[in-house]
Amino acid sequence: MLNLNSVMIGTMQPQVLAAFYEKVFGKPADMVDQENGFWGWQVGSGFVGILTHSEMGGKAKDSGRVMINFETPEVKEEFERIKALGGTVVKEPYEMGNGFIATLADPDGNYFQLMNPM
Repeated sequence: MLNLNSVMIGTMQPQVLAAFYEKVFGKPADMVDQENGFWGWQVGSGFVGILTHSEMGGKAKDSGRVMINFETPEVKEEFERIKALGGTVVKEPYEMGNGFIATLADPDGNYFQLMNPM
């Protein structure tokens, strides 16, 4: 049996992504190792990490290939908040099933979604 432990986002601009996600999560990173280019947050029962990765350069080429989904009962409100923080709008909130879903991108172009609890 598997349990998803964490999501790591590789980048050549870790400080930029760390500053963005610090605002998105509303708190400083729970783990920081600036010498090695790492910032990480406990987000609910999972962990999100930003790390320097020498093979990453520029914007994500296939932004939608892997998406991180963040669950919130306030999709529309969180969408507006994160958009105001500099998140790039990919898809405005729309109804899907019994709730809403919205897609944004971080400064590297990685997609993440906000969705109502299932």
